[in-house]
Amino acid sequence: MGDRGTTNHSEMTDFILVGFRVHPELHILLFLLFLLIYTMILIGNVGMMVIIMTDPRLNTPMYFFLGNLSFIDLFYSSVIAPKAMINFWSESKSISFAGCVTQFFLFALFIVTEGFLLAVMAYDHFIAICNPLLYSIQMSARVCVQLVAGSYFCGCISSVLQTSMTFTLSFCASRTIDHFYCDDRPLQKISCSHLYIHKLVSFFLCSIIILPTIIVVIVSYMYIVSTVLKIPSTEGQKKAFSTCSSHLGVVSVLYGAVFFMYLTPDTFPELSKVASLCYTLLTPMVNPLIYSLRNKDVKEALRKSLEKRYFNSVFTVMKSKVLGIITTWGSN
Repeated sequence: MGDRGTTNHSEMTDFILVGFRVHPELHILLFLLFLLIYTMILIGNVGMMVIIMTDPRLNTPMYFFLGNLSFIDLFYSSVIAPKAMINFWSESKSISFAGCVTQFFLFALFIVTEGFLLAVMAYDHFIAICNPLLYSIQMSARVCVQLVAGSYFCGCISSVLQTSMTFTLSFCASRTIDHFYCDDRPLQKISCSHLYIHKLVSFFLCSIIILPTIIVVIVSYMYIVSTVLKIPSTEGQKKAFSTCSSHLGVVSVLYGAVFFMYLTPDTFPELSKVASLCYTLLTPMVNPLIYSLRNKDVKEALRKSLEKRYFNSVFTVMKSKVLGIITTWGSN
């Protein structure tokens, strides 16, 4: 790679992902932990998408958004987890420059899209509870598709800007990224470029992404709480709050982890990695659990799906046994 004092991004061929600074003996344990979490992510989110697509009772805007949330969780965790698990066994722990750019771009795309989608879901709850008579008009299939497409569009624009801005920096200090994936703050640390403009633009991007989405969520729930408290029956209030509690749980977990990571001082890089782990892997793992455990419709659809599979498998076994007996009798 030549002299590190003069190496820039155009000459960079690869980076090294340090990962977690632990004893080598613990790498197996971390690998198994990552494998378990990623397996649960795959099962939970794929299962959620299958249930939503196959059960006609879940053909509503809320579950359309939830299906997209599961899709996003599945893919942005898949951008991080496989490479991190490979590096637990790798001596070099390297990632190519193109691979780092791709990982950075895709992760930024999906995480920003999720932020906007959670705001859309809060708006959906607001319309359902505060304007139920107009719900079918205001949340038509066309509007739902446009809202989801808009979330992906905002995620894409933000990701293009963040990626192009980050990877036009010069990386002459080192090629060692003190993290388990390619993220903005660790990449800034190994850059020898002047970072004032970069940090200013990054702060501006984060502000126009995080503030509007949080404001939409907060304002929506202020109206929701005000409306729910006016419902005369306790049962009606419980049902309304139960509808929103799952979404609030997901929003709290995601934004709590993001704020914790970015408010963690640079002097504690391992703590920052743990916070990153919370929203890169733990959030996609718990989201399906939160919605399946707190949502009566999802639990009922899951129960019927399992019963159908069980009876189909029993019927198949019985059918094969009967056919075997008939064949035996015929040969005799």
